[in-house]
Amino acid sequence: MSYTIDQVTKALMQVTHPAYSNDIVSLNMLSDIIIHDNVISFTLTFQRSNDPLINSIQKACKVALQAQIGDEIQIGEIKIDSLHKVEPKYSTLTKVKNIIAVASGKGGVGKSTVSSNLAVALAKLGYKVGLIDADVYGPSVPKMFNVEDAHPDVKTVDGHELITPVENYGIKLLSVGFFVDPKDPLVWRGPMASNALKQLIHQGNWGELDFLMLDLPPGTGDVHLTIVQELAITGVIIVSTPQKVALADAIKGINMFRGEKINVPVLGLVENMAWFTPAELPENKYYLFGKEGCKQLAEELEIPLLGQIPIVQSICEGGDQGKPSALDQESIVGKAFKNLAESTVVEVTKRNAVLDPTRRVEIIKKK
Repeated sequence: MSYTIDQVTKALMQVTHPAYSNDIVSLNMLSDIIIHDNVISFTLTFQRSNDPLINSIQKACKVALQAQIGDEIQIGEIKIDSLHKVEPKYSTLTKVKNIIAVASGKGGVGKSTVSSNLAVALAKLGYKVGLIDADVYGPSVPKMFNVEDAHPDVKTVDGHELITPVENYGIKLLSVGFFVDPKDPLVWRGPMASNALKQLIHQGNWGELDFLMLDLPPGTGDVHLTIVQELAITGVIIVSTPQKVALADAIKGINMFRGEKINVPVLGLVENMAWFTPAELPENKYYLFGKEGCKQLAEELEIPLLGQIPIVQSICEGGDQGKPSALDQESIVGKAFKNLAESTVVEVTKRNAVLDPTRRVEIIKKK
């Protein structure tokens, strides 16, 4: 029998830390869940390394897993960590040159489509690319890359258990979608989603990459805060349609990343669904959602317009079939994504030449 990270996390939500009257998941004590050959291992982080409740909580975790999942479950190592440890954390990102987040103010603007095709277009230009599906509530990357049935391996590297990314079209991929049943809805609290994302980031065996792309969920929430706390992001790309209601939400996203406390450079805007072009009339443009709304917003906010992506039937078909449109660089959409990739490289090069590396956001708790 195989288990999922979702099952393990929900089972351990039944374990309460008596001193705080809250479950260990909500307290952000649970991390590094590894399921290998049906053996489940994980880490518990305590405020102090000498917490007197360590042993009892370990036992409570085993009881909860057996009660919620079944007596046949195999429980491996339960590691104990402390917030007061000072040694540097092992990182799998030391050979990643640029980390690019792709975000949108609202859902339905084609952010995942842009993320996937931009990753492919960058790979077509000769760059080494990875893609994290950070949209933990609605992972779509597995379908877009035709790897829905993939199950990433876990291997020991330098004494650490790391997840081997799935590869297709030259892109290294990790998604929550690989670890949960695609038919089940992900009804997760904020800490559950954040912990799952941390594992994809820090336990992915990424190796050497020119670009690590992050397909963020829409809006501004827990996952976005987790990202800026965990990673020094090179820059963010905002995706929107020309429609005014979408642009209003795009502004919120831009302001969040540009804010003093987060301060992540905005590389530019991508106008998706810029116009509709029928396959039989490739020269015709029909502006279904308004004309050049993103271009006007980019000029107002003094940020680059990285690209304009038209609506073409092949984009939908490619996404459903797991064949990103950017694979065909001679098509209308393929050329648009190639131009987007080239513009992205230019802006990243400019950003790295004139700005200091982005710093991770540190949350300081008041005593």
